[in-house]
Amino acid sequence: MRRSTFTDAAVTYAAIGGTLAPDLMRYPPKGHRPLERTVRLGSGEERFRVATTALMTWGVQRGSGIEVTDLDAGTGVQYTGIVFTEEGTPAANQEHPVNEATFAEDGTPFISNGMTAVLKIPNGPFTVAAPVRVVYVIDEVDKIGFAYGTMRGHPQNGEECFIVDRRPDDSVWLTIRSFSRPSTWYYRLAWPVLRFQQERYTRRYLLALHPVGMG
Repeated sequence: MRRSTFTDAAVTYAAIGGTLAPDLMRYPPKGHRPLERTVRLGSGEERFRVATTALMTWGVQRGSGIEVTDLDAGTGVQYTGIVFTEEGTPAANQEHPVNEATFAEDGTPFISNGMTAVLKIPNGPFTVAAPVRVVYVIDEVDKIGFAYGTMRGHPQNGEECFIVDRRPDDSVWLTIRSFSRPSTWYYRLAWPVLRFQQERYTRRYLLALHPVGMG
């Protein structure tokens, strides 16, 4: 089996970490369509813990009907994302931590920087294989999440992030942000269908960590 190289596994867009930019919805990367959705998941420490554990073990994707396959943990240093200031410019002194392997109680490895996966997305009688790489992970006291970027073979070029945060009033929220465009001429022709499917799965994502959806 041929060993994959860094070039083989590169993401297919330039604005790595762009989903962290505070002005994403107004100024997305050129040629990309931005999207942002937020839903309340409940409140309290237990809801935050359950939601973030599910989030960081691909619970959003699996809960929406997507099969997550070909997981590879990576090294944790390929991509770490970019931290932006309130003005929308990259912050100084960017940190590049190496991940330590962590696991859920059932032994499932938590998502980490550099991890790759293939998302198998049902689309009528067909299944679309969408390779992705995790480009950053957020691990703060009241905010946990990650973003993945598209790799070669994905129908789109771009990035999508999933963040669960607990706010000062103890409420727990899921935020999804992305920017994307078709990856090839073929998918450009099918762009209306891709947009419909993206909106459809975003709605499913928003329900995947909700107490009703998880039940």
